[in-house]
Amino acid sequence: MVMADGPAPVENAGHLWMEGKTLVHLRADQERPTHMPRGPAKRTGPGFLNPAMAPARTRSVLLLADALEHDWLVKPGHDLRALDALCATGVRVRRWRNEIPTEHQQRLRITANDLDEVALEWLKKTHERYPPEAQVDHAMEDDRYDRLPSGGMHNGLFIMQNDARISLMEAAYQWVDLDPFGSPVNFLDAAIQGLSRVAFLEVTATDTAALTGSSASSQQRRYGAKGIVDSYAHDDAVRVLLGLIATTAARHDRYIEPVLSLFDGHHVRVSVKVRRSRDGASEVLASMGWRVRQDDGTYRFVQHPEPEHLARSSGPLWVGPLWDAEIAGRMTETKALETCFPSEKALAAHRTMGLEWSEADSEYAQRELRRSVRYIAEAADLMSREHTLYHMDDLPNMAGTGQAPKMEALFEALQAEGHAAARVPDIDPFFVTDAPHDQVMSIMQTMLQPSTE
Repeated sequence: MVMADGPAPVENAGHLWMEGKTLVHLRADQERPTHMPRGPAKRTGPGFLNPAMAPARTRSVLLLADALEHDWLVKPGHDLRALDALCATGVRVRRWRNEIPTEHQQRLRITANDLDEVALEWLKKTHERYPPEAQVDHAMEDDRYDRLPSGGMHNGLFIMQNDARISLMEAAYQWVDLDPFGSPVNFLDAAIQGLSRVAFLEVTATDTAALTGSSASSQQRRYGAKGIVDSYAHDDAVRVLLGLIATTAARHDRYIEPVLSLFDGHHVRVSVKVRRSRDGASEVLASMGWRVRQDDGTYRFVQHPEPEHLARSSGPLWVGPLWDAEIAGRMTETKALETCFPSEKALAAHRTMGLEWSEADSEYAQRELRRSVRYIAEAADLMSREHTLYHMDDLPNMAGTGQAPKMEALFEALQAEGHAAARVPDIDPFFVTDAPHDQVMSIMQTMLQPSTE
């Protein structure tokens, strides 16, 4: 997420940074970002780039490119209207326009909105100074833009200044990105109502204390949920946010299909297809429930816990699949580098514009792109169906072994018994499997039993 406020940007102030393939003009008083940063960043003024959100922006580029390449959102040849409702200085929309393959750009109609005039001026100036390679003609939609007097076209981006809730309702977008500073709760109704009949919604929430249950009052007030701060708190946070989106959608006769849902360091990011269907909306409760912690350290999902189990339960939350196996399965490290890392020719052109970029910077940038999607393709199948999630640090106590095997060795042993297992993307060492809990414990104990030789 890029955030802005304060004095107007100065033409020649600041310095250049590159995120993905895209040049970003930074404030003079912002230190050169570090590669692969973690955690939230302090809000400091116009042109501020939060580099910790770069992986989320990279995945956004990959998902939007995949939708255009494989036509799973709009019919082949049809245009796709995308809105970043809280774009700030517009790094995400500029990356969409600059990094999605050229052959799909003419079909992609991008609207960037923010209420902050200073942030939008920074976006316009930066986008003018460092234009995208693809030159896109949007004359066919002039009639729609005429109805949005608050904005105008700038190098293939329609940029407007509006309250996000108004912008979400002004056109039937097929792709909406909602990335507020804090909780998305205040924007969800407008976002859902403004979507086209079949659409895609990406939502970021940085109020992780509320989502995980660390702040119980905030969780109850904003999300109507109760959480437990333990090894499953990150997964709970994802499911609580999905549950709120699902029930909000149902109130508007729509239902969701999760495509990619992650806890990424200091924020939760979920991406869902949204379809209009009264029947689908009526079935939302089948995918809502509670997670009950069990005596053996694992959990089970129930529609509602018994009164005696409520103290060790979290919910209500989404208990259905978290990912789409086919789409998430294409989000490989190779694809991320192909789509989002510049060619030598493009990098040389960036240097002529003033970018200071070393070979070490290129190496670190490629590592960050790989990290953005690491483990996603491998875990895509399991995260799209029934599974059990384990934290490696919990296994020794569960199995009574005193220590845990290496994750890769455990996966090999599970797969040898006919089960699937994969690491999931999280800052903690989680893995997912379809093996019964008893078999996981048995394999652990067999792997770690003392040798008799």
